[in-house]
Amino acid sequence: MAICAGVFSSLMVFVAAGYVPATQSVEPSAREVLGLLAALAAAGALVWRHRHPEIVALAAVAPPLVFVTDSLAALVALAAVAARRRDHVLWAIAAVVFLATLIAVERDARRDPEYSPMQWVFGGGMADSATTVRVPFVAVLVVAATMTAIPVVVGLYRQARAEIAARDGEQRALLADKTRHEERARIAREMHDVLGHRLSLLSLQAGALEAENHGRRDAAQAIRQTARQSLDDLRQVVGVLRDGRALGEGPTDAPPAPYASPSLADLPELVDASRRSGIPVNATIFVDDAASAPKVVATATYRIVQESLTNVARHAPGVTAQVVVRGHRDAGVSIDVTNPLPTHLPEESVARTGSGLIGMAERANALGGTVTTGPDGDSFTVTAWLPWTPDTDDGAE
Repeated sequence: MAICAGVFSSLMVFVAAGYVPATQSVEPSAREVLGLLAALAAAGALVWRHRHPEIVALAAVAPPLVFVTDSLAALVALAAVAARRRDHVLWAIAAVVFLATLIAVERDARRDPEYSPMQWVFGGGMADSATTVRVPFVAVLVVAATMTAIPVVVGLYRQARAEIAARDGEQRALLADKTRHEERARIAREMHDVLGHRLSLLSLQAGALEAENHGRRDAAQAIRQTARQSLDDLRQVVGVLRDGRALGEGPTDAPPAPYASPSLADLPELVDASRRSGIPVNATIFVDDAASAPKVVATATYRIVQESLTNVARHAPGVTAQVVVRGHRDAGVSIDVTNPLPTHLPEESVARTGSGLIGMAERANALGGTVTTGPDGDSFTVTAWLPWTPDTDDGAE
């Protein structure tokens, strides 16, 4: 389109420049013919204006500066320059294009009214008269400046849009990276919480089997049951990796998943399993209308209690843990797990990184709740509160 417009404009200026009113014919001079050829070449060069805008713009200003022709090709190339850069090179090229446009407009203002848009604007040739009016030089300046400013503004607008699109692309890439990072963190938290508890129980049961000569059958059955549960939990986490769904989630039209995420009703079984594995636990669990608790709140409550008991087994084996869970729709869910501090730390607990405590805090924060952990006198206490209606459903599963 730009090339066709350049060719048409050059031909129109060629006819206007060579028009002789006395004979009403077109009699171009050699300079005007050379100007037409140069202008057509400049219009053809516009095909490369996006690849080499500076070169094309400088080449397009030569015909109107040297010959008698238009500057449309130079104006089109100037828009391409403005779309690429915003430095002194742009303004230098814009100044040269303005000069070429000023010369072309001034020539048009002195032509025969029949072929001069500037004469039409200022009343030349009115009332069936071929009289040429004098066009003020200020008007020529204003017209040339306006014609030069338009491609500069258009080019800068295109450049701004390109920059905005590039920033949007970068932001989308950063968001995708953040989403992947959060997903990896969620999976890592599930791996730690789900398998860490089961494997800690396995360690306790194996220790009991090693220390006792009697009761080996019961201990072996407990180890086998815990190992089977660990494999079931591993299948759930693999499902997260495969499908990107949270534990226990699935399509609404799919059959129920064989491994549902834990609920508040599973807390007593969690406490009983810990007792069977050798962790003394005194538990008080009272949740009003537990069945109506949101799944993410129920899962987070279960995981926090589970991780707390896991830490007792790891860092204070043999001590009695006190577990208190209370919940109500209006008050949320409160969790308190307390155990006496051990006289000495087991060797395997020295190298722990505390990722379990971090995971508990992340779960609570994701729902708008709180978790505080640490020594309280001669005891270690985990205190958590979760809202019944979470702020968000993300990250808690």
